[in-house]
Amino acid sequence: MPLTMARLEAFARALFEAAGLDADKADTLAQLLVLTDAMGRRTHGLAMVPLYLAELAKGTMARSGEPEVVTQRGVVALWDGGYLPGQYVVARAIDWAVPRAAEHGIAAVTIRRSHHIGCLAALALRAVEQGFVALIANSDPAGARVAPYGGTEALFTPDPFAIGYPGTPNPVLVDICASITTTSMTRQKVAEGAQFAQPWLLDRAGLLTTDPRVLEHSTPRGSLQLIGGLDHGHKGFGLALMVEALSQGLAGHGRLDAPKRWGGNTFVQIIEPDLFAGRDAFAAQMDHFGDRCRSNRPIDPARPVRLPGDGAARALTAARRDGITYDDVTWSALADRAAQLGVALP
Repeated sequence: MPLTMARLEAFARALFEAAGLDADKADTLAQLLVLTDAMGRRTHGLAMVPLYLAELAKGTMARSGEPEVVTQRGVVALWDGGYLPGQYVVARAIDWAVPRAAEHGIAAVTIRRSHHIGCLAALALRAVEQGFVALIANSDPAGARVAPYGGTEALFTPDPFAIGYPGTPNPVLVDICASITTTSMTRQKVAEGAQFAQPWLLDRAGLLTTDPRVLEHSTPRGSLQLIGGLDHGHKGFGLALMVEALSQGLAGHGRLDAPKRWGGNTFVQIIEPDLFAGRDAFAAQMDHFGDRCRSNRPIDPARPVRLPGDGAARALTAARRDGITYDDVTWSALADRAAQLGVALP
């Protein structure tokens, strides 16, 4: 049965508060996870709740407190997230950067040692809906899921990167990573007992495979394949190096420190087009380009060209109108955690 976004947010908020998370952090997490589901990014929505609750129970996700300002100079800051929920810390960073970008054109925050930040596109939308351009890069210095190009040993995480900007009729939201697929999607396939349709992973010998179990259930384990595959994986590798530099190099905290707990390093940059050529000029240029892309003669007439963000906008409109339904695996896991915490199902 479809449930409204408001009921789902209330349910998620109640779960997090029952687990001891501060109310403001529980509220931010609930809103962003449900928004992520509404945008169609189901691997990073409420499906993450059982994992987050387990982290709260172990004490590896902080329940209270605020990020520490390590350095702040003008429109640039470095924060230590103290393993607080990543969505909360990044949302705070965006809220810090937006007014400074409005005054000076650009503002940036690098965050070290927060927890998992979830869907980058959902976070970018927070600034984009206010008329700003947002860039977000994220990595986990404790994670090893992807091998460098030409290697067989997993070394870094999928290293996602997002850019969002205002557009007509929809905001443009590019949310990609250095690997072809993600850790969350691989875990979902394992839980379903399913294979990938394409060989998006490499086994421990560096050979192509569709088996998601090589990432967690082989010794030594395999890795996620880089964007570009075996022929052009240097492209994905280059993207990963960029993300690692922005999120770990600028943070002064990363793989050199060999952290052992699930976390996130994040780079956030907010740009105000009005202090460059102007918001109207930005809109004219980018909407013109977007229109040219959408009107481009498609390979398949039944599948016209769309821009990143078009699908999310349609999904979000439908979710607001019709509510959201969940697959049995996800809902069963949520129901189990609700029973353990004494929280009523919506």
